[in-house]
Amino acid sequence: MKKLVLAAGIMALASLPSHGASISRTYSYFTIGGVTLEEIEQELKKRGPQIGGQGARHPGATRMEFTTRVGYGESNGRCSVLQADVSVKATMILPRWNKRGRAETETRFVWDTLSSDIRRHEESHVVIAKNHARDMERALLQVRNEPSCEAAQSKAAAVSERILAAHDKAQDDFDRIEGINFERRLMRLMDYRMERIESGRIPPS
Repeated sequence: MKKLVLAAGIMALASLPSHGASISRTYSYFTIGGVTLEEIEQELKKRGPQIGGQGARHPGATRMEFTTRVGYGESNGRCSVLQADVSVKATMILPRWNKRGRAETETRFVWDTLSSDIRRHEESHVVIAKNHARDMERALLQVRNEPSCEAAQSKAAAVSERILAAHDKAQDDFDRIEGINFERRLMRLMDYRMERIESGRIPPS
């Protein structure tokens, strides 16, 4: 349930339209088996994505790539950032269970609750990234009245590094908090899902 790869690029352009922070999502899936909760847990640990290709595996992950385009302009011998456009490409990696038909009703119920929470968790990572992309745009536009465009570019690079570091910390903090509250949150979600099933709002598994 973590981000995987973070990349950033800065392009100095003479003229650049500004569209605001944007985000694109793509999805990829890994298949797990198992017909009991214990088997499903082992499958997630065995087949889930790794962070950086090593270490423990996770039930889901999100790979983010930041692209930063900056437009500069000179006036009266000073250089300022006139336009900033930050985009995020997010690839979510989610589990797909292929033994549903062989599992008991209770197992299917827990899986539906768990898989929904995994997706929500990864979507939250994307929201964090988009918020920081917006912060970066605003901060870049504050780079003004530098003695040269080379100096403005250097300051813009420092601004981007600072906000990307803040982004990484926010993602790590989110994972830490979610990990602490996981069991309690899952129980609440199962209670809520059962209430919706009993009220007829969603069909039983």
